[in-house]
Amino acid sequence: QVQLVESGGGLVQAGGPLRLSCVTPVRSLRFNLMGWYRQAPGKQRELVATASNGVLTNYADSVKGRFAISRDDAKNTVTLQMSSLKPEDTAVYYCNTRDFRGDYWGQGTQVTVSS
Repeated sequence: QVQLVESGGGLVQAGGPLRLSCVTPVRSLRFNLMGWYRQAPGKQRELVATASNGVLTNYADSVKGRFAISRDDAKNTVTLQMSSLKPEDTAVYYCNTRDFRGDYWGQGTQVTVSS
C-alpha cells in the first residue's frame, strides 16, 4: 500500500492563490501518472490535473490557465499551484498516483474559496 500525504489546503479569498503538495513514501519514478482530483459536496470526483513521468500534463478545462501541476521525482512530490481561485473551486482535493498495480489516493485536503 502506498500512503500519500497531502498538505496545503485551507481557506482563501476568491482571486487568491493556494499551493497543494503531495509526497509519496516511495520513489515517484515508479508512477507513470501523478495528479490531483477534487470532489465538491454532492458532486462526483473529477480530474483536475495530471502529470506523466515524461513531460505531458493534462488539465480540466475549468482550471486551464489558472492551475499548474508539477512533479519533482527527486523529492517524490507532485504539486498543484492554484491561482485566480473561484468559489466553484471549493472542494476536497485528492492526490492520486498510478502505476501498473493500480491507483493510490491521499486522504484529501479541503480547499475553500470565499467570495
